[in-house]
Amino acid sequence: MIAARSLRAFELATRPIHPHSRIVLDRRWADLPEHVKTDNQLLGRCAIGCEGTHGVFPKCDLTCSPCYHSADANKVRVDGEHTLSEVHEQMEFLHQVRGPRAHAQLIGGEVSLLPAKDHAEALLTMRKFGREPMSMTHGDFSYDYLLDVVLDENGQPRFTKVSFAAHFDSLMRGRRGAVRPRNEAELNPFRETFARMFVDLKKQHGVSSYLAHNMTVTPSNVGEVASVTRDVLEMPYNMMSFQPAAFIGDDRRWKEDFTEVTMDAVWDKIEEGAGHRIPWKATQFGDPRCNRSTVGMRVDGRFAVLLDADDPRDIAARDRFLDHFGGMIFGDVPKHILTIKIIRAIAGHPGDIPPLIGLARRVVKRAGGAGAMIRAARAGKLGFKTFVVHNFMDAAEVAPAWALLEQGITSDDPKIKETQERLGSCMYAMSHPEDGRTVPACTQHSVLDPIENIGLRELLPLIGRSAADPAIVSRPDGLTAVRSTGKASQ
Repeated sequence: MIAARSLRAFELATRPIHPHSRIVLDRRWADLPEHVKTDNQLLGRCAIGCEGTHGVFPKCDLTCSPCYHSADANKVRVDGEHTLSEVHEQMEFLHQVRGPRAHAQLIGGEVSLLPAKDHAEALLTMRKFGREPMSMTHGDFSYDYLLDVVLDENGQPRFTKVSFAAHFDSLMRGRRGAVRPRNEAELNPFRETFARMFVDLKKQHGVSSYLAHNMTVTPSNVGEVASVTRDVLEMPYNMMSFQPAAFIGDDRRWKEDFTEVTMDAVWDKIEEGAGHRIPWKATQFGDPRCNRSTVGMRVDGRFAVLLDADDPRDIAARDRFLDHFGGMIFGDVPKHILTIKIIRAIAGHPGDIPPLIGLARRVVKRAGGAGAMIRAARAGKLGFKTFVVHNFMDAAEVAPAWALLEQGITSDDPKIKETQERLGSCMYAMSHPEDGRTVPACTQHSVLDPIENIGLRELLPLIGRSAADPAIVSRPDGLTAVRSTGKASQ
């Protein structure tokens, strides 16, 4: 009996696509609006989409214009016990309804305000439920704090790999050493310092990392997107993500007409900074009005896109992969199990091997050849780069669109109907176990956050001896000192 159970468990573990993954992917595809059920759509075919936490630490120690937090967010203290309880509940529910594996962001405020031990426990909890966590930060913390998160009390790594997304732009106020940056170039030393912490982490402790660079784009800094792209490409970031600003959150911090900045304008600036065309139409996450992305290999300054929509051979290889391998879980899988999974997948579709080998050869050719790749690798100038633009929606449109969707009504108003279509195609979900549902991120930020943060003010009031005293909301373990994050006023 024990042997039979072990064999069944082994068969399931090495099955190319986990049956739970297959069920949730098929359900996601069925629920997508018809206009996004395109050949290049990855939702429901390759991935369930990304996820994020909410209401877990709704506080930040910088002030930005714009800011997507509601006006009540910074009137709440950071509490590790609350964070861990919420993360556990939200991740457990996501595992149940969205399958055994997904990328999830530890987000909701400034993550480095969490005590380091609680930050680490939150990441471990997310991994427990099959999530690949990414900590969202402004990057204004020390290497000592990073070590406290990554290493345990004995100085041993808690993780083999960590993921962080750092937000840097000239719209942010209060960064140590750059309180009011006059332009994006002033932030380059801080971008470089942040990324280098993770290079040192790998050298000193063997912990790998995946780093994303985030930037909000408004009319005041859209002209600098090209220079930011050019500069950050030379730094050890794996992803560059740009977000045209939307009218969400604290309206006291809306200083410009954000509608002037479009996805096309931002992408043009990215290509200008990269110095070449960056094809993106071969794959799509959700609605093309919301997201645009591509991934490729950068070889000593040369970018080799993995999939080019203008090459029919690339598209044929893509379609074979999505049809036969979409939904396979590669992350956090033991090497021997992953090897058997791949062998089983290929054995079921041996005809896929020549097209996929052909794709690999074309990527190598785009990169300048195998010799160029070897030389770049030796010089430390070889790596994958991902470019992303996320286009969020205004709260004034999301609120009525969501209200109608809750009633099962499709709006007759073209703009509200478009918003409903985009919400139905959202690639970024947030968990509400208390309601037994997940919601799109724009709904969370536009509709639910303001109500949620009012409740959190009562649940997690700021503490302090008087209104003039700083509220101690973060007490990291080990090397990092106690941090103060402002006055204890409500």
